[in-house]
Amino acid sequence: MRKFNKEIVFGLYDDETDLLKAVKTANADHLDIYNVYTPFPVHGLDPLLGLEESRLHIAGFIYGLIGFLTAFLGMTWVFTKDWPIIFGGKPYWSVPAFIPITFELTVLFASVGMTITFYVINGLGFGVTNPILHDRITDDKFCIAFDTHEVSEGTAQSFFEATGASLVDIKNI
Repeated sequence: MRKFNKEIVFGLYDDETDLLKAVKTANADHLDIYNVYTPFPVHGLDPLLGLEESRLHIAGFIYGLIGFLTAFLGMTWVFTKDWPIIFGGKPYWSVPAFIPITFELTVLFASVGMTITFYVINGLGFGVTNPILHDRITDDKFCIAFDTHEVSEGTAQSFFEATGASLVDIKNI
């Protein structure tokens, strides 16, 4: 298990609207939010946290292009140089016959490549154990976490009381 040696103070909220209000309040108070955890995607949270759009679609395009080139150039080489046989009167280089396999390899390379890229970027995978702040965060609670090195414990406690957090706790990760 990875140890970050950070002391995190976090508050749980029962509703996503309360969470959004609390994030707006934290931004207005210039508090440095360590992370926000939600059980499902919350519309409008990314701009409040200053997160940019994911560039995963660019990687998907590149992986798809590699799959396209692998299929198309591989079939071109096989059917024109390595094993040139005329099937049912078709020419050696029959592009319409290449389309189904080219499409399938494009989708396969893009999906597998994007999945692996996603896991690597987010630090997920086999043998990785990430710290859990509270069991209910992935169930039905919303969480705002502050690093105590950036925001003092007292400031965080008063912030959570003012914004109506249902539970406030401190955890070392």
